Amino acid sequence: MVSRIIPEENAKGKYKIWTKQVGNNQKVRVLLLAGGPGASHEYFEFLESYFPGKSIEFIYYDQLGCDYSEIPKDASVYSLKNSVEEVEQIRKALHLDKSNFYLFGHSWGGIVALEYALKYKQNLKSLIISDMMSSADDYNRYANDILSKQMPLKVLDSIRSIEAKGDFYNTKYMQLLLTNYYTKHICRLEKWPEPLTRSFEKINQQFYIIMQGPSEFGLSGKLSGWNRKPDLKRISVPTLTIGAKYDTMDPKHMKWMAAQVQNGSFLYCPNGSHMCFYDDQKVYMSGLIKYIEDFERGYQKVNCKKHQNSNK
Repeated sequence: MVSRIIPEENAKGKYKIWTKQVGNNQKVRVLLLAGGPGASHEYFEFLESYFPGKSIEFIYYDQLGCDYSEIPKDASVYSLKNSVEEVEQIRKALHLDKSNFYLFGHSWGGIVALEYALKYKQNLKSLIISDMMSSADDYNRYANDILSKQMPLKVLDSIRSIEAKGDFYNTKYMQLLLTNYYTKHICRLEKWPEPLTRSFEKINQQFYIIMQGPSEFGLSGKLSGWNRKPDLKRISVPTLTIGAKYDTMDPKHMKWMAAQVQNGSFLYCPNGSHMCFYDDQKVYMSGLIKYIEDFERGYQKVNCKKHQNSNK
């Protein structure tokens, strides 16, 4: 395991970004983009039970403003554009390229990964988007038209009343969401895994609220209006999307995304939620590892044919 601090520079200044490499496979290197926005890398620690045994190298990464990376004093640096350029600087520093670079984004990390693929697809070997739709409006529509209707009416009225007043720091607000939304659609395990709670306890609320809004119950921050549905057809890099039955994201939308990109696959977790790598872990990890292994076999076969043809 190798940890390092990578200097990052954007228009607002220079910052220190933390990464940690686990494993050593120069052909399969998976950079992990956590969600939130503002969550730490720590909720990905479950991968240590799976990837090393399959010789899959992975790289923990705390985005700017998260956990071990620098917390900027200037909150205006929190933007989707800066997050994408941050990934590109990380890629260069770690010598990732189209021969080995798997970009894995979960939730907010999926938005960053999608945007990165649209701008820098020439640097990618494969793209993995877990539990993230390609449209803020579709996300909000699913939350309002489908998931909210699964709540008791009195609970929903109380949540809407608090939101209308902007009283988001009211302890009752988060308690209502935790009991009626988070435990049903974020993670359905009776006891949340310690790496997940540790990560969530450290979440940068400023980063989160600026980009997401006050809760997972829809988007209302800077990401409002974000829409990449028309652009999915431009993604030529092989792509896996992952969705789950109880997710905050519509699994049908995730399946649709896989059909829109030029070379897509879809993994469905029938017992999972937004953190389906915890509450439907066997399905999630067997499907993810199979995708990587199948892709590598096909990749090696294609390149072997290219090599044979070049010798004729």
